[in-house]
Amino acid sequence: MSALTREDVLKALSTVQDPELRRSIVDLGMVRDVQVDDQRVAATIALTVAGCPLRNRIRAEAEQALAGVAGGRRVELSLTAMTADERDALAARLRDSRQLPETPFGPGSHTRTVAVASGKGGVGKSTVTANLAVALAAQGYAVALVDADIYGPTIPLMLGLPAVPPRTHEGKMVPPEAHGVKVASIGFFLPDNEPVVWRGPMLARALEQFLGDVLWGSPDYLLIDLPPGTGDIALTVAQMIPGAGLVIVTTPQEAAARTAAKAARMARLTKQRILGVVENMAYFDCPACGARHHIFGQGGAYEIARLMDTRLLGRIPLDIATRESGDNGRPVALDPASPVGAAFAEIAAAIVADGPYAAPAEGGAGTCCGD
Repeated sequence: MSALTREDVLKALSTVQDPELRRSIVDLGMVRDVQVDDQRVAATIALTVAGCPLRNRIRAEAEQALAGVAGGRRVELSLTAMTADERDALAARLRDSRQLPETPFGPGSHTRTVAVASGKGGVGKSTVTANLAVALAAQGYAVALVDADIYGPTIPLMLGLPAVPPRTHEGKMVPPEAHGVKVASIGFFLPDNEPVVWRGPMLARALEQFLGDVLWGSPDYLLIDLPPGTGDIALTVAQMIPGAGLVIVTTPQEAAARTAAKAARMARLTKQRILGVVENMAYFDCPACGARHHIFGQGGAYEIARLMDTRLLGRIPLDIATRESGDNGRPVALDPASPVGAAFAEIAAAIVADGPYAAPAEGGAGTCCGD
C-alpha cells in the first residue's frame, strides 16, 4: 500500500469547491480532523450552515476526491457545521480579501444587488426586471429575483411559475426556479385576484423575509423588482442593502420621465449608485415598411441620464411579442436573436461590464406605409 500523508488528503480535497462561495473547501477552512492510517482515510467537513441544501453535493465530491487517493483504504467522511463565530470570522476574512460589500447572503457572498425602479406604474418595470434576469442567466450568471412589488406581484406570471406556495427546508423557503432564475414573490401565496392590504411595517417585514428566509445560495446577481414610486419598500432596500445599484425604467414621454427622475433623486439622497436608465417602449418599428415611430415621444430617458450624470443602458422597442411573452411565461429575452431579446442582452452585458455611458444612435427615420 502506497504511503499517504495528510498533505496528500488536503491536496485532493482542495479540488472540491463550496458551490455557493465558489472557493476550495480547504481554502475556506472547512476541512477538519484529517486522519490517515493503513486501513482508512478520514476527514470532517464543516459546512457554513447546518441546513446547507448542497450538503449532498459537497459530500459526494469530497468522497470521490478521497477515493482517488485512498489507495484501497476505507474512506470515512463526516459533515458538521461551523459555529456562529466561525462563520462570522470567515465572512470577515473573505470581505477583507476580496473587498466585498455587506450582503444578505451569508459568509463571503459575492452577490451584486440591482434594484429596478420606476417613478410611476405602467412603464414596464417588471417586464424589464424579468427579462434582465433571464438575460443575465443566459449569459451564465446565477440569478435571484425578489418580487418586491407587493401590491402588484407579476413576476411569477411573467416567468411562467405557478401561484402556489413553494416548499420549505428547515423553516426556509426553497425558491422556485424558471429559465435559470430563482424567484421569491408574495404572488406565490395569494389566491387569484386577492389584494394585499398592508401598511409600511408589514411591507418591510415581507422584504426582510424574502432576503433572509429564502435558500438563495450565493447568486452572482440579485435583482429586486421595486414597486413604482419612492415609498417604503424602496427606502427599506436602501437601508438593508446600501451597496445596491439602481436601474431606472421609464418610457420616453415627459410625464413618465419626470416621475422617473424622482426615483433617481431618491437614490442620490439614500447614497445608492444609479447604474443607468432603461427606456422602455422607446419606438415602434413598422413591420410593413420598416419605418421607426416614436409613439410615446423621444428623449425623456436620455435627458434623465444626462441630468443624473449616469448613462442610458438601452432602449427597448415596443413590440407585441414582449407583451405576449410576459403573459405566457416565456420572456422575450430567451430569444437573444430577436430585436427585443438582443436589447435585453446588451443591457445585461452593460450592467456586467459597468462601462462608460454612450448615447445610442437613433436611426430608422422615415414615414409609414407610404403616408
